[in-house]
Amino acid sequence: MNALRWLLVVAALAGILLSLVFAVIFFGQRSLIFPGSSAGAGGPESVGGERIWLGAGAARTEAWLLPARSGTAGGPLLVFAHGNGELIDHWAEAFEPARALGVSALLVEYPGYGRSGGAPSERSIRATMAAAFDRAVERGFAPERIVGWGRSLGGGAVCALALERPLAALVLESTFASVVSMAERMGLPRILARLLVRDRFDNLGALRRFVGPVLLLHGARDEVVSPTEAQALHKVVPNAELHWLPCGHNDCARPWSPVLRFLAAHGMLAPPERAP
Repeated sequence: MNALRWLLVVAALAGILLSLVFAVIFFGQRSLIFPGSSAGAGGPESVGGERIWLGAGAARTEAWLLPARSGTAGGPLLVFAHGNGELIDHWAEAFEPARALGVSALLVEYPGYGRSGGAPSERSIRATMAAAFDRAVERGFAPERIVGWGRSLGGGAVCALALERPLAALVLESTFASVVSMAERMGLPRILARLLVRDRFDNLGALRRFVGPVLLLHGARDEVVSPTEAQALHKVVPNAELHWLPCGHNDCARPWSPVLRFLAAHGMLAPPERAP
């Protein structure tokens, strides 16, 4: 009887410990996926852009519209979603080479990041990206010239947008097949990953449904999102262009050459004589 009693106690303690582990994974994962970043003091005005607010009240989210500096009206618009530890503040100057060639950009912030209200989640980010697309159309950008460009976590954001709105094309930079696949690569058993991951960002599933052209960009030495993730994405869209970058995850120069060629190849931009 004493042995049985001890077995029951050990089993109960193991169950409690396992429940605590599951709770930490389930409720703590968003702090890892969405660490956020402190807002800077600058604004889009310094680069000739415009600040736009999406939504209303405490949940409103910020976006920066950076219009093309040259070119005819009706040029392409890049709806850009950044990585999980970044802000739109970090990206305003990076789009100057494209703006000089007639490309506009809309940098969309995540809920709960920087000056934006709300809280980040797959659902709130998807809603914000859809609102950004709708605002762009209201401002005169034709849907057939609106391209989603996501870096790292941003790839999940624009793939989510592609399920909601008719994007003309997708540019996925240093992104993953899904958060579930990333969790598995980090050592979480598959059954637990599928059970516990709250914000799945199933980019593989989104690409299977997307009918437009896709450009995949990935650092050949990426130490955060394995290059095998890019290969998995390419497998479901074999007609997509896969361009390897000579870098890791956070040290990549802006890949304007392949992006501008991609836009030109699909009739959204005149072929540049020499891409920066």
